[in-house]
Amino acid sequence: MHSEPDTYPRPDEEPNDVTEQHETPGAGVSGRALHKDIPQATVTRLATYLRVLALLADEGVLIVSSEELAVAAGVGSAKLRKDLSFLGPNGVRGVGYDVAKLRARIENVLGLSEGHRVILVGAGNLGRALVGYGGFRRRGFSMVGIFDSDPGVVGDAVCGLIVRDVAGLHAAVTELEPTIAVITVPDAAAQDVCDQLVAAGVQSILSFSPTALDAPPTVEVRRVDLAVEMQMLSFERARSAEAEAQDEAHSVAAGETVTAVSTPIGRRVADRSHVGIKHSATEPNKGSVVAP
Repeated sequence: MHSEPDTYPRPDEEPNDVTEQHETPGAGVSGRALHKDIPQATVTRLATYLRVLALLADEGVLIVSSEELAVAAGVGSAKLRKDLSFLGPNGVRGVGYDVAKLRARIENVLGLSEGHRVILVGAGNLGRALVGYGGFRRRGFSMVGIFDSDPGVVGDAVCGLIVRDVAGLHAAVTELEPTIAVITVPDAAAQDVCDQLVAAGVQSILSFSPTALDAPPTVEVRRVDLAVEMQMLSFERARSAEAEAQDEAHSVAAGETVTAVSTPIGRRVADRSHVGIKHSATEPNKGSVVAP
């Protein structure tokens, strides 16, 4: 009797590349069934994998290995495999991931299969820049409405959309049926706008205000505080500088000469000479990725 291929790596072997079979929701584990089981950190990384897969697809890449995908996403290959295990059963080993199918599976799990309709409140510089960003549409987010309270702004055309008066927000939500709302108003107005969106029935809100917004438990509110993100970058830079100083102090104490070169994927020691012997080492880049 012909036996089925082993679809799961044993604990004592290295789980190299696999080919995703991507069963339909009826045949396997659907994205909806998986939602409650996926950790938030994994969801963030899945969004990163999706971005990388989209770039690979644009370049015409059909198959990608786990190692290649992990390096492009800036994570370890073991972590990537663990993250992708939440997507359901894997197929045969040694081939690689089908870029189109893996992309479709992640989109399904992230709830992007049917796309999202997005409205934005706050037609200032940030709001206009977000409306004009073409990457949203490519990832399944269509801007369908933009609102402001400034009479001097209402009526302006922004990337094909006419800025509407926020006074008509409730009726517009009924008309446009958005699934996500973005808030880019001054901090003092953010809570009032949030209240109006909640009253209109919007259940997913992304706010660019650092102010913590009050909303019912049934409404998902996420904040993007750009100052906090820059502070995190500052911290990581200070930590890296401290590590470099310690490495250099060690090398000087050992009679070595070190020249460090910064690269996007890590810090590579370009030349390390001691007693006539040259060495090289690469340290993985430290940092975090944030999804919009």
